[in-house]
Order: sequence, then structure tokens, then C-alpha cells
Amino acid sequence: MCRNIKPLFNFDPPATDEEVHDAALQFVRKLSGTTKPSKRNEAAFEQAVIAITKCAHVLLSSLETFQPPRDREEVAAKARAKTAMRFA
Repeated sequence: MCRNIKPLFNFDPPATDEEVHDAALQFVRKLSGTTKPSKRNEAAFEQAVIAITKCAHVLLSSLETFQPPRDREEVAAKARAKTAMRFA
């Protein structure tokens, strides 16, 4: 799994459209094996990003949980602390 794709479900505030798009873009890059498609493949690449973004929005709006939403700042702080210990 790609380390750059972060969980987007059950956060307060909810994931933004930009975050969902960025995750879809990263997913398409991983599948295609390229970060920048050739001119010939550019349309197919962008179409895939748009389709996956739509699917991700549907998924995120359909999921249910009994857990309270996680605080974005708290999760980010824990990740920074973990990274600091790992690379200290």
C-alpha cells in the first residue's frame, strides 16, 4: 500500500474535496507506474482520477461508524511524534 495515501474517513472536520482528489491522483499514479503520463495517455489518466474521486466520495459518504470522529490535529501530532522518534 502506498504510504502517502492517508485515511480520510471519520475525521472532524471531514475530508475536503482536494484531499479526496489528491488520494485518487496518488492511487492512479501508483497503478499506472507514472507520475506524469505522456500526452497520448493524459486524457485516460485524468479520466481515471475523476472517476476514482467520485467513487471515493460515494464510499466516504456511505460509510457508517459508532466511533466519534477523530481530531485531525491530534492524529497529525501523533504522526509527527512517531516520525521524530523514528528518525531521531
